[in-house]
Amino acid sequence: MSEPVANGAAAEANGPTFSVEKIYVKDVSFEAPGAPQVFSEQGQPSLEMNLNQRVQRVADDLFEVELGVTLTCKLVDKTVYLVEVRQAGLFGLAGFDDQTLDAMLGVHCPTILYPYARQTVSDLITAGGFPPFLLQPINFEGLYAEGLRQRAQQGGLAGAETAGNA
Repeated sequence: MSEPVANGAAAEANGPTFSVEKIYVKDVSFEAPGAPQVFSEQGQPSLEMNLNQRVQRVADDLFEVELGVTLTCKLVDKTVYLVEVRQAGLFGLAGFDDQTLDAMLGVHCPTILYPYARQTVSDLITAGGFPPFLLQPINFEGLYAEGLRQRAQQGGLAGAETAGNA
């Protein structure tokens, strides 16, 4: 039995480690401001989804990653329902260089959290008396790459402004 511990210790000393410590719902909200009249309304609803992420270092190698999903369903100009879910997780990350750590927190962690948030959103909509709805999968790697590109552009613009003022 002591052999796996020795192998685990050797693996830890030789490279980075990643662990999922806890996954939990941090905050949830569901509103159906027009109920019950909205159930008899006719028309094609429109959906708007907003996604955000927050990362907080809790300890040396422990991070809280929070994925926020807000889904608004409207019919003409009336809000049919509004769902807000903040799905969070505690992740242990050790031995990563800064760039890889940033990518792990920006891609890997939200990819793990999203199915939980997706299910919670679906459950809330159904419990609110509306037809079942599942959010589509999200490419967090693509979102992260776009964020890096935007940061690089903003950094380039800031550098150009500084150079222009010198």
